[in-house]
Amino acid sequence: MRAVVQDRYGPPGALQVTSRGVPEPRDDEVLVHVEAAGVDPGVWHVVTGLPYGVRLGFGLRRPRNPVPGLDLAGVVVSVGRGVRDFAPGDAVFGTGRGSYAEYAVAAAGKLAPLPACLTFEEAAAVPISGQTALAAIRKARGVAGKRVMVIGAGGGVGTFAVQIAKAQGAHVTAACSAAKVDYVRSLGADGVIDYTRSDPTCAGEFDVVIDTAGNRPLTRLRRALSPRGVLVVVGGEAGDGILLQGFDRQLRALLWSPLVRQRLVPLMATQNSADLRVLAGLIEAGGVKPVVDRVFPLHEVAAALEHISGGHARAKTVISLT
Repeated sequence: MRAVVQDRYGPPGALQVTSRGVPEPRDDEVLVHVEAAGVDPGVWHVVTGLPYGVRLGFGLRRPRNPVPGLDLAGVVVSVGRGVRDFAPGDAVFGTGRGSYAEYAVAAAGKLAPLPACLTFEEAAAVPISGQTALAAIRKARGVAGKRVMVIGAGGGVGTFAVQIAKAQGAHVTAACSAAKVDYVRSLGADGVIDYTRSDPTCAGEFDVVIDTAGNRPLTRLRRALSPRGVLVVVGGEAGDGILLQGFDRQLRALLWSPLVRQRLVPLMATQNSADLRVLAGLIEAGGVKPVVDRVFPLHEVAAALEHISGGHARAKTVISLT
């Protein structure tokens, strides 16, 4: 099979498309013929090995899994002995190991049936970003009737967060760059702030602030909260620390939250079938629509990763294997 392979950490240009054997699923896994794979900032971190803290989980000297990629959508080829929910021929989406290949294995508990209304490319844009946004909304413990601000609303997680919050009855203010203002407004945001011209933390008091941009100090973000508001800190791609980049904000939020009246919540989302099915329901009901910015062929995987690395991509970027 064709697969993207990395034998060391480094720039995306070091990735190679080569031929590898088809992986074998374990008892609780599914072998998927991959039709499309999502391009996520997490993959960029694993490919580059930056910040260095990433290597503690994925291999100190080189990536433990030589084939990158997590998000996928495709068709089940075979299933492990313990799998009961899927059968060969089923169209699925979710997360797996090494999705930048023609075939990938995935835990059955991290897959769900492909919504009939989505293409494979659209479905591949959903798993990690959609589940992260859903988890962020849940951390607020209900957003119906509340004032919610999403910072970084034009990115993968932010796009879903705006739509999910609106679908659950929130009044949503979205902050994004100038180039994404019209697009974010089209997602249903009640108000949009160009954060290159106005500081979103000075936009008033919000019941919930979801920050996906990763580059604002917690002290500034707290200014945008009501006295009992909730701040959900997602990721940290925009930070500049060599060890943890912006992810040190997660630790500070955890330590600081017990000392203040506001609730500061660090978020590292997990992937599971139940949340994928919730997202599928929202999509089928018309409340949420995955948006694909660009589609790259497999041999242009380096260009796809470079496209998202600066945070300028709109919504999601996808790799097509068809």
